[in-house]
Amino acid sequence: MQLFNKIEGKVLKEKLAQTGKLARTTISFYKYHHISDPTQFRNDLYRQLDNLGILGRIYVANEGINAQISVPTENLEAFRKELYSISFLNNVRLNIAVDDNGKSFFKLKILVRKKIVADGLDDSSFDVTNCGTHVNAEAFNKLADDPNTVIVDMRNHYESEVGHFKNAICPDVDTFREELQVVENLMADQKDKNLLMYCTGGIRCEKASAWMKHIGFKNVFQLEGGIIKYAQDAKAQNLENKFIGKNFVFDERLGERISDDIISTCHQCGAPCDDHTNCKNDGCHLLFIQCKACAEKYNECCSTECAEILTLPEEKQKAIRKGINKGRQVFKKGRSEKLGLKVKTVSA
Repeated sequence: MQLFNKIEGKVLKEKLAQTGKLARTTISFYKYHHISDPTQFRNDLYRQLDNLGILGRIYVANEGINAQISVPTENLEAFRKELYSISFLNNVRLNIAVDDNGKSFFKLKILVRKKIVADGLDDSSFDVTNCGTHVNAEAFNKLADDPNTVIVDMRNHYESEVGHFKNAICPDVDTFREELQVVENLMADQKDKNLLMYCTGGIRCEKASAWMKHIGFKNVFQLEGGIIKYAQDAKAQNLENKFIGKNFVFDERLGERISDDIISTCHQCGAPCDDHTNCKNDGCHLLFIQCKACAEKYNECCSTECAEILTLPEEKQKAIRKGINKGRQVFKKGRSEKLGLKVKTVSA
């Protein structure tokens, strides 16, 4: 059995569009756990999930698993049974997407990595299991109202730009690795405060809260299940929703709406907008915020330069981008000289 999907992405997206009537549910989960043979675990998991028609992106490492997947809704129970049959994943919390169009992923991709989240920490130097106190939506709101509490967004700048909790500190950083150092510096003289941390689904806070406790913070709390579970619980329990805007997600949707507030602007014209997109030019794919008017004006590109390249024959486009390794443009998400309104220097 082939354990990789080698079909071109565009073809897979078209295939998913054709089967769009098939209901799918987007789910995320993670678990820190020692996996002695990540490659074997990865291969076994691929077989299990592929047989159920599951799509998504999963990272496996010696330290555990981090998964974002799309499950055919009719196979949800079968998926739970398969997943929970893995001893360390039995009854693991599954975060169900808040705003799901069924088109979050178009292929199954499981990668073996050194870490399930790149944090730059030496895990042998502290107790990674001694994490902060997990709080639910109700407890989060109570802590947020306490004047002795500092709320910190543990996500990147392009995530918090479109949505964040009220009164949260949102460091202007590109990576989680940078975030840890910035938060440590910002909070250096406030170690007796209630440090209330949150992220998308909880995984970044799991490690970050343990680190903050290790370096001397006294009262460390983390939002259980992250923004995703908070939004679900706040709605179900009729609690005040303290999150404003969109929750950025790392899949084809690029965001799920939590409140009607639009707190960001188009990076090209400045109009109110919180819709992320990737530049349509295959030689660029810059992630940025673009309103509908600018999408039409620039043909869904980040600049006139990229829009002009799209008008060229495909062979010429390939020649232009040949040899250029754009990678995931980790340090350019929403930051480019091509954009008129989102060029910043990262806070240190």
